[in-house]
Amino acid sequence: MIVHDHKPATFVAASLLALGLLLGTGAPGRAEDATSAPASAPARTVWLAQDGNESQYPTRALTIAGFLREHEPAIGGDDYVSAPLDSALYEGMHVEYRPAVSVILFDGDKQRELRSSAASVEALLASLNVKLGPSDEIAPSLDARLLPNAVVRIVRVKTWIAKMLKTIPQPVRRREVASLERRTSRVIDPGAPGRREIVVRFTQRGNESPQRTTLGSRVLRAPHPKIVAVGSAALDFADVARDRFAIAMHIAGSAVQMVATAYVAGCYGCSGITALGLPAGHGIVAVDPSFIPLGTKLYVPGYGRAVAGDTGAAIKGRRIDLGFNSLAAALQFGRRQIKVYVLR
Repeated sequence: MIVHDHKPATFVAASLLALGLLLGTGAPGRAEDATSAPASAPARTVWLAQDGNESQYPTRALTIAGFLREHEPAIGGDDYVSAPLDSALYEGMHVEYRPAVSVILFDGDKQRELRSSAASVEALLASLNVKLGPSDEIAPSLDARLLPNAVVRIVRVKTWIAKMLKTIPQPVRRREVASLERRTSRVIDPGAPGRREIVVRFTQRGNESPQRTTLGSRVLRAPHPKIVAVGSAALDFADVARDRFAIAMHIAGSAVQMVATAYVAGCYGCSGITALGLPAGHGIVAVDPSFIPLGTKLYVPGYGRAVAGDTGAAIKGRRIDLGFNSLAAALQFGRRQIKVYVLR
């Protein structure tokens, strides 16, 4: 079984130095005697693990240093050996050797060039006491084997949660008010905008702009609608808006729903002169004097200004007969329900 005691790299150099001093104190021929058994002695079988592969080799070397010299003549001070170099060999021993390789480490904005005999990227970071945050990214992966001329990149990822406030626009509601003139409005209640709390997660990779993800939201204060009063006359006078006299008109406050018919001055039995002595025609209407006094000024949508200037046997109560200058115009108007306005 391979011994994974992970001796520091400096131990390799120290062991080699000690071995060199030992060899240098005697005659040149004694070096072979110190590291190898006599040629007549039986060879031992030793397992050597390198680059992830393990193979067995026969050797007459007495120590690990002598055995490695047979396979790795130049052992560097940063290389890894699983046991001290002066350890005595025995039959079936397992030795792991891992040469140091050149590595470039990018940690955020910092760059570092070094040599390491770490077995993996994770072991490299541990040897340098480099710690990763829970969201940090690294390439290659932690379990990747550390290859020669490896480039290891660490991207520091920051993550934080923030609560943000957002205004909720207030709705506008319009309310008809009969006391306001048409085309006029007034704010009854200014209302107030609402407020919403939004929980956002920000994620920043290195020096990039933070990316935001909405995690949830809740309404802290519902918006209060703005109430605007609108003069109801703007709706009552849909037809008046098309009349050039509508702007100057003032409603006395009474609007009467009536049944309107039409007549012409040349009808059978008509004299052409109204009850007020005015010539019949457009603008002169017949009413029930007990309901609308003669001489009252009126406005009839779709007809225009008028004067209650005539009467009729069939015109009783909420009936009104509109005078026209032509039979065609009278027939076109026909009979309809209208709202009659009494003018000041």
